[in-house]
Amino acid sequence: MATKKVTVTIPEELLDEIRSEAAERGLSAYVAEALRFKRDRDRLLELVDWLQEEHGPVSEDERAAAAEELEDLDAEHERRRTAGEQKSGEAA
Repeated sequence: MATKKVTVTIPEELLDEIRSEAAERGLSAYVAEALRFKRDRDRLLELVDWLQEEHGPVSEDERAAAAEELEDLDAEHERRRTAGEQKSGEAA
């Protein structure tokens, strides 16, 4: 895949956080992944707009159910992340 060097301005505190998280992947790979994620999210939001035009807005009950499901997913993610950290600590 062809690449092109660009210049961006990022708040210093955010850059420090990103550098520590990007570590082995490298800053460029981390930023490219974040931009892909943002592009995909924008496309999904556009799809949501189209679907709402066609089928009407999402009800509050539907929003609440989706929020609850996201909270469950976040809790599972946190549980697995914490379990992984504990296993890494045990191996040391």
